This record gives sequence, structure tokens and C-alpha cells, in this order.
Amino acid sequence: MKTVHEAVASAKKTHLPETDALAKTNRINMLFDFYEKLLTEKQQTFLKYYFHDDYSLGEIAAEFDISRQAVYEHVKRAETVLESYEGKLQLLARHEAAERMLSQLEALVEQVVTQNELSTELHKLTQSFRAHIQGIT
Repeated sequence: MKTVHEAVASAKKTHLPETDALAKTNRINMLFDFYEKLLTEKQQTFLKYYFHDDYSLGEIAAEFDISRQAVYEHVKRAETVLESYEGKLQLLARHEAAERMLSQLEALVEQVVTQNELSTELHKLTQSFRAHIQGIT
């Protein structure tokens, strides 16, 4: 998977703004994680080389003895296929929704824990105050 530095380098190669290139790389990598087995072997290989290993189109072309344009078309076609699968199956969207819900649940659990801790401390303080008052009278 590409690092932030590698995504920035890719952005410069493709003339996309850095944030767009990073977002695209992350999205393709996530889609690839979900739908890799549904791609052809060639699509899997080219996407791995391009997005995971940060090979340039020219490097991939040299490795497979094909034109840079052919590599570009294979990569673009594979991206289109991944987006098509996502459009139909929505696995990434469901995963992201589940992640958001889990984050909300974790925040609520933290609030409950904090409230329970606060309740315990207030109860101790109340008992101490009651004992103090009883000691005075």
C-alpha cells in the first residue's frame, strides 16, 4: 500500500492535487481489498504494481514488455471494474458506515465510563461530607 510520500509522488506524476491523489489511492486500495478476487489475474497484477508497489506506468510496461498506454488502459479498466462492483455490492460503503457507527459507539462507551467514574467519585464525596457533618454534630 502506498505511503503518504508515495501518493504525493504519484500526484506529481499524474498532475492531480495531492489530496485527490491520496484519496484516490486510498479508495482504490480499499476497493481492491474487498474485490481483489473478482478481478482477472492481469488486473490484480497491474493494480498491485501501480497502487501498492508504486511502479510507474513506464516501469510496469517495461516489466511486461507492453506499451505504457496498454498499462494505463488496463489500470483504468480495473479501476472501473472495482467501482462497478462497489456500485452493485456496496461493501466499502457498508464497511465505512460500520466504522463510523463503531466510532460513535466507542465515544458513547467512553462517556458512560466517564459518567460512572464521576458518579462513583460524587458518591464517595457525598459519603465523606455526610461523615464530616455527622462528626460535627
